[in-house]
Amino acid sequence: METQLFELALNILSPFFIETVDFQPDSKRLNIHINFKRGSKFDYMQDGKTQSYKAFDTKIKKWRHLNFFEHECYLHVRVPRIKLEDGKVRQISMPWEGKSKGFTLLFEALLIQLCKYMPINQVGAVANVSDDKLWTMLDRYIEIAREHEDFKNVVSVGVDETSKKKHHDYITLFVDMITRKTIFVTEGKSNKTAVDFVKDLEEHGGKAENIKDVSCDMSPAFIKGISENLPEAEITFDKFHILKIINKAVDTVRRQEAQDLNILINTKYIFLKNNSKLTKNQSEKLSELSMPKLNLKSIRALHIRENFQEIYNAENQNDFVKLLNKWYFWATHSRLEPIKQAAYTIKRHWDGVVKWFESKINNGILEGLNSIIQACKAKARRYKTFKNFAIIAYLVTNNLKFNRVNSNIK
Repeated sequence: METQLFELALNILSPFFIETVDFQPDSKRLNIHINFKRGSKFDYMQDGKTQSYKAFDTKIKKWRHLNFFEHECYLHVRVPRIKLEDGKVRQISMPWEGKSKGFTLLFEALLIQLCKYMPINQVGAVANVSDDKLWTMLDRYIEIAREHEDFKNVVSVGVDETSKKKHHDYITLFVDMITRKTIFVTEGKSNKTAVDFVKDLEEHGGKAENIKDVSCDMSPAFIKGISENLPEAEITFDKFHILKIINKAVDTVRRQEAQDLNILINTKYIFLKNNSKLTKNQSEKLSELSMPKLNLKSIRALHIRENFQEIYNAENQNDFVKLLNKWYFWATHSRLEPIKQAAYTIKRHWDGVVKWFESKINNGILEGLNSIIQACKAKARRYKTFKNFAIIAYLVTNNLKFNRVNSNIK
């Protein structure tokens, strides 16, 4: 009766059956021993044809399965091997066999779900599985799931780099701006990243000439890589990346002025935030700093930043260009050198800045995905290798269809 209940619970079907069930309360372990009926035949496909064979010999194999309450569950199976006409011996695949060594499909489905929401080392501790085995399993699932990816409809791409470690060891993400998911991850942030992307794109049915719009920052390497490898693409420099440049200039003005004015010490984020994001104390401090009698350069720089943001409320492209020209004149005549240099940078990339009004590509999508990856990295206290970093990037920002690999994953 006991074995029959476990057969139903585990969906063990003929010719296999549970021979014995062994509880080990002290070690909190459940060992289930599975055999098959004598004389059974097993299907094996070769060259597109399926034939039935009797067992030639057997091999005992073990799989980790879902826990039964607090007991770790292991399937110990007498696995048949068959002998083909050419004399080669092949092992029969078991229906519960996972994609990684020693795990059942159901156990892998649980681990995949846990790894999406928890650091790998925590999943390993909870499931009593080594980190190395988890990384190997994730790598295998992502590899198989990506084989099913179809990029023939990819026409708009965002490119952004993220750091594996602070200020160095970068990886570059290529994001489909329509589906809002990461479709390719590669090491570094040079122009070669575009070469790698095109190769992967074409391996998944996409075409370089199909890419019409690309959003990226003003990195010369990215611009060079896109120009040379995506011949039909027009580059958009979106508001987010441009504001990073202007914000850096505003902060430089503030830091320079703070050397002589103590009132500006510890006010960095007051100048980097929008008014709506300021706390009550920060808002009050900004009002104090804005007093006309102080005539602070930092406040002038802030107003120039805020005026730039207003440009994006233009109703048409002509108004957008007019407002941008007015802003450029103001910035370059501001007598604030960091602001002037930011304006010159924008001028050098003028066409890509104006292109935004047509493409409306918003790199906030990339920054959102980037922040998810960085949050995972922080929880895991960084990843040791590019491969592991790429695995996490695909896992949390791609929404890969793992159900094509394992039907137990929903």
